[in-house]
Amino acid sequence: MKVLFSIGRPFYEAYPQIVENLENLGVEVSCLIKDYAADQRELMAYLKDADIYINGIDRVDKEVIDAAPSLKYILKYGTGVDNIDLDYAAEKGIFVTNAPGQNASSVAELAVGLMLSVSRQIPKSDRAVKAGGWGIAIGNELGGKRLGIIGFGSIGQKIAQLASGFGMEIVASGTYMNVQAARKWDVSFVELEELLETSDYVTVCTALKSSTYRMLDRKRLALMKRSAFLINIARGDIIDEGALYEVLKAGSIKGAALDVFSKEPTDSKLAGLPNVVATPHIGGATAECVRRIGKITEKNIGRFLSGLPVSHLVNTPQTIQ
Repeated sequence: MKVLFSIGRPFYEAYPQIVENLENLGVEVSCLIKDYAADQRELMAYLKDADIYINGIDRVDKEVIDAAPSLKYILKYGTGVDNIDLDYAAEKGIFVTNAPGQNASSVAELAVGLMLSVSRQIPKSDRAVKAGGWGIAIGNELGGKRLGIIGFGSIGQKIAQLASGFGMEIVASGTYMNVQAARKWDVSFVELEELLETSDYVTVCTALKSSTYRMLDRKRLALMKRSAFLINIARGDIIDEGALYEVLKAGSIKGAALDVFSKEPTDSKLAGLPNVVATPHIGGATAECVRRIGKITEKNIGRFLSGLPVSHLVNTPQTIQ
């Protein structure tokens, strides 16, 4: 069988060992190495003979799937599968799996790092010193502040664990309510509107789906405190970027830290605002995270080749309906 491995240059460190391990399973591996999502036409050319596709951020729509007549299995090298047409893949009998929870520590640590960066103005201070200056920016502590977590899955729970170490008061909203984890980290569940109205820091870590698309619109952003900070480590399209730009420019909230954007690479005006810290979607870009996902990827491909059930199936292919 032929495998296409396309996840992006930041994860290149993982390629050699994973490729070697996959080849030991008897498959032929091709690598598509990009700085960001592959061009659709280029991707289709690479996929035309592929049986298995390991995908990071490439958009896999109906056109791409139709261009891959041999494709049997798509593995998401991460958690979010909003870039894959799951229903059409199922219709074509293609299995799709992901690696849930494996990026939780990496993304949660970045979220806390962004909270510190934007509230203590670390990037601004760094630039000032490098430019020969010595201006001291007055920031804000995390301790004693209220943190609102939108989405209490594996990433949200890990953020709660880390934030509790700072002595933060934590509330969460979303459809998934893990009572055991909430009790462990002293998290209270509230409605989204209350979370926005009362939190000093709001972290977005929910999945992108039709119900969360631009969930944080102009009306909901207006609920936030003027002293509040917004952190997004989920997906750019969960926030109305135009509305957020106006809110930040007007000083209606104090600042934002964004690891994700609606369009990536981004040309968003948000990245140029002085009260915004921006990073290029690096939430899962750690060596440890890459290795964890790699192990699940190898194991699932091995099971698939052996005719065994795969783990973390996110669709229901017609072959097993």
